[in-house]
Amino acid sequence: MTNTLTVTDLTLTFPDGNERVTALDKVNLRVGGGEIAAITGPSGSGKSTLLAAVSTLVRPDSGRIELDTDGGPVDLAALSRRAATAMRRNTIGIVFQQSNLIPALTALEQLEAMAHLGQSLLVSPARRRATRAHARELLDAVGLSGHENKRPAQLSGGQRQRVNIARALMNEPALLVIDEPTSALDQERGAAIIELIVRIVREHNAATLLVTHDRAHLHRMDTVHRMVDGVLTLGSTATIAA
Repeated sequence: MTNTLTVTDLTLTFPDGNERVTALDKVNLRVGGGEIAAITGPSGSGKSTLLAAVSTLVRPDSGRIELDTDGGPVDLAALSRRAATAMRRNTIGIVFQQSNLIPALTALEQLEAMAHLGQSLLVSPARRRATRAHARELLDAVGLSGHENKRPAQLSGGQRQRVNIARALMNEPALLVIDEPTSALDQERGAAIIELIVRIVREHNAATLLVTHDRAHLHRMDTVHRMVDGVLTLGSTATIAA
């Protein structure tokens, strides 16, 4: 199965005075393409650290983070800084808790900027047209047709999060990493965002890690895990939601 994420014995520690604190304690996890693994647990338990490690933003002390795509398996934990940057640009889509949109850019331009990261400034007109067409398709897919030329200040919180999701999909990622996508939304808008994420993940066949505190949506996930003090355990939706 392509686009499969396999995390094996992942360990990460941070210095704390003369000692070290274990943020991730031999974490094991597997997510197939088109599947969503939810990560729950109390604040400070290591959930965001796991996302940061999987998305190559921090390097673990030990363990493997293997992403198997059409190009073959890659150990994300062993990449150089330059290779990790290229991987985030081309293969990993990251949806942060806050949308982090650029205030001066329209919704359409947010996606176009993502597509042109790391490219030469001399992009051909044909390539620019293709990029713009793809950006429009994604904005339409997330329900923002007609909002392409609006800037972040002109969009609601739910709409900004939709732009955030579309932007993460701009380079057809094999892996999606999503941090608290509904935390700033009301229940109705949060449910709509989860519905959107589920549909997008299935359509794009992306292996997806989703951190959430919202138990109302756990039944939509393929697997639900709980993290406490850096230890990740797999449980049923009913058990974790209780």
